[in-house]
Amino acid sequence: MSSFHINLHEAIYSLSDALDLVGVTHIHHGKRVAYIAAEIAKQCGWLQGQMDELFQAAILHDSGVSKTSVHARLAQFEWENEQEHCNLGAALMESCDLLRPLSNLIRYHHTHWDQLQGLAIDYNEKIAANCIYLADRIDISCLIARGSSGNLLLTKDEVSARIFERRGSWFEPRLVDGFAKAASSEGFWFALEGEHVSGYVSRWIFDAETVELDFQQLRNLVRVFSRIVDAKSAFTREHSEGVAALARYLGEMFELPERTCEMLELAGLLHDLGKLRVPDELLEKNGKLTQLEYADVQRHSFDTYNILKDIHGLEEVALWAGQHHERIDGSGYPYHRKKEEISFESRIIAVADVFQALAQTRPYRGPLPPLEILRILKDHAKSGKLDAEIVNRIESQLEQCHKVALTTELKL
Repeated sequence: MSSFHINLHEAIYSLSDALDLVGVTHIHHGKRVAYIAAEIAKQCGWLQGQMDELFQAAILHDSGVSKTSVHARLAQFEWENEQEHCNLGAALMESCDLLRPLSNLIRYHHTHWDQLQGLAIDYNEKIAANCIYLADRIDISCLIARGSSGNLLLTKDEVSARIFERRGSWFEPRLVDGFAKAASSEGFWFALEGEHVSGYVSRWIFDAETVELDFQQLRNLVRVFSRIVDAKSAFTREHSEGVAALARYLGEMFELPERTCEMLELAGLLHDLGKLRVPDELLEKNGKLTQLEYADVQRHSFDTYNILKDIHGLEEVALWAGQHHERIDGSGYPYHRKKEEISFESRIIAVADVFQALAQTRPYRGPLPPLEILRILKDHAKSGKLDAEIVNRIESQLEQCHKVALTTELKL
């Protein structure tokens, strides 16, 4: 089993970028919440260790939101069933040892302060969760108020009034007072603009050292990313897992080095990360996409690469994942790479992606049997789109490849 040197802050920042895609136009919410929460915590004199955990949880607080339809509700100050996405996000954090300490902060980030008092959790978790809730509602209040004026400075009194009305009930009083101190500066409000808040978060990345992770630890972290993507539609659930399993299996069939096979698995898990931008209704459409709809879908592999490319140590994984729709004859997207420009590993991901998608139910058809999948793959290989050598290797182990592609749990 290989080891990888990863800056955990870089990975979390990239996951925040992925979550931004769900908002389509309402982006950087997680980063703004992290900034606001950190500025409040500074005013309250929190220690650096508390600050770092707060920042991580704040930037990931909406990790339970995959669907654009749910994301649209986040712009309301309160709504029915808002706890559901908190529970989903907490479950994701619990699935990964590295992120498990953040689970309660995310689970309770929509729980009122007067309700938190009766819960049997650590006080530091209560105060951190409530700080995220406060920061979250400040950002949403800004969004609501800004719609009428277009200028944050002209809305700060309206935003502050909305928050102070709930001091002691929704929000812990000292946190609200910390917000008041931070908000007394015009700079606090100016920093909420996109380019400034991204710069603020970027400084947080550089404060972190790389850590050595074994493959299992890194895979569990990456699976948080893939589970968010696969939760977007019932029709794509477990797609990333199946592509990852088949890609690794194919790598092993070609006797590629163990580390390469592990990276193929990671690339399979991450290949559709950019689909978080795609509106839910396109993934669930029972019919052919229009030209405009197809153009919206086409950018997802480009988004995947751009989200992942800045995680040092995963550069090749980012490239392989981002090229999964390139085709050998140059007809693919987003760059129209040709055979000599597409790595063998990228070609494996491309074949695994097509195979697994055909084996799954889609809104416009049922799952295809192995022989029909093989026929389609061979047609693509004959026309110069998919690698014929990889397709031939699948033919030699067709039933096993089909079984692996429909796996729901990756092996070590």
